[in-house]
Amino acid sequence: QVHLMESGGGLVQAGGSLRLSCAVSARIDTMQVMGWYRQAPGKQREFVAHITKDGSTKNAESVKGRFTISRDNAKNTVYLQMNNLKPDDAGVYYCKATRDFRRSYWGQGTQVTVSS
Repeated sequence: QVHLMESGGGLVQAGGSLRLSCAVSARIDTMQVMGWYRQAPGKQREFVAHITKDGSTKNAESVKGRFTISRDNAKNTVYLQMNNLKPDDAGVYYCKATRDFRRSYWGQGTQVTVSS
């Protein structure tokens, strides 16, 4: 079983920055995709960003130009740098590791709160 542990969440003022980390118990270079998702109260979980095995990245339209996903294969860790945070960015942020079409794993999430 693969375990993911998110960290780095917290309370920040609008316009501020946070960097989330996702530490994975397996080699992330064996994962097809590493991604970040978020869920606000009363809303469905939504895609934020992902990075593929070959290093390609994709961001949701709502975070383009503000969030950057990256990874450190040596540390088996994926990061989400979040700049110019807005109140709408608040929620629980989850990390997801996708090994293949049958196997994916989720972390427990880390809370991000943005005050206006």
